[in-house]
Amino acid sequence: MMDDWPHLANALLLLWISAVALMGSPGPATLSLAGIGASYGLRAGLPYLGGIIIGTTGVLFMVASGVTALILAQPALVTVLTTLALVYIVYLAWKIATAPVAREVSDGAKAPAFVPGLLLAVANPKAYAAIGAVYSSQTLVPGHVIADSGVKVGALAVVILIVNTAWLSFGASLSRLLRHPTIGRLAHWFFAVLLLASVGMLLVIG
Repeated sequence: MMDDWPHLANALLLLWISAVALMGSPGPATLSLAGIGASYGLRAGLPYLGGIIIGTTGVLFMVASGVTALILAQPALVTVLTTLALVYIVYLAWKIATAPVAREVSDGAKAPAFVPGLLLAVANPKAYAAIGAVYSSQTLVPGHVIADSGVKVGALAVVILIVNTAWLSFGASLSRLLRHPTIGRLAHWFFAVLLLASVGMLLVIG
């Protein structure tokens, strides 16, 4: 087993590089996190972040267990899930675009919470495509299917935590710069448009 460590280290590094590039790239979940961070701040966005992380990790387990293949084999179910995801993403874009500028915690405006983040993550088509591509791209423990799957799930769960937290933090860091009413409003609409555009690109590619 000791002779396998150099291979494992190299394969794990390649897995992380590809995972950050694919899973951390702009998409419905990551852009919504940035938009919520910019519109509502870091603390208010934490419940939504938790939902995104748990939901995306759930997608990872579905990919690893083969459940995703069963879902994709049901066109009607895929259509229903995609439609629900699109409706919610449009609603979320509206929430980001119309969020109060330079709001205070006590002003009554609430950011989307845990459950909306969870639902978006589970219905996010980019998550299945990106995680599926990364998961199948590397074999970390040759000849040991269960160990290989366990290591990849653990490694990718770390990436899910880091990249999504980074996107929320990035948006929250911008919120302090968006105190001017006009600039802040334009920035909110910009994030909303980017969120909708990311979905449009996924539909075109798909």
